[in-house]
Amino acid sequence: VKLVESGGGLVQPGGSLRLSCEVSGLPFEDYAVTWFRQAPGKEREGVSCIKSDGKPYIAYSVEGRFTISRDNAKNMVYLQMDNVKPEDSGIYYCAINDNFCMFVASYYKYWGQGTQVTVSS
Repeated sequence: VKLVESGGGLVQPGGSLRLSCEVSGLPFEDYAVTWFRQAPGKEREGVSCIKSDGKPYIAYSVEGRFTISRDNAKNMVYLQMDNVKPEDSGIYYCAINDNFCMFVASYYKYWGQGTQVTVSS
């Protein structure tokens, strides 16, 4: 199983960024995919999850600003980040385990390498 994140970078406060997670090695359409982030010195926190049927879950801290979507034909999950804030900075990871959405990092078996997001003026 392999997960590859992309799309990170430097963005100004109030700007937008779209992260991508490409999944291979399992029947993607049967699995939920979750985005986590980790800032320096802080624990990894769940940001958003999307189940196999497309039902999304969004953490309160990013509700109304982040949107998750998936394209089963491409084995891709996207995290659209709008109106970003400096506190959104960190390494963003996608993770997969089964078709349940859990914002608990230890629940997940497979992880990508992460992509850095920096929100700064």
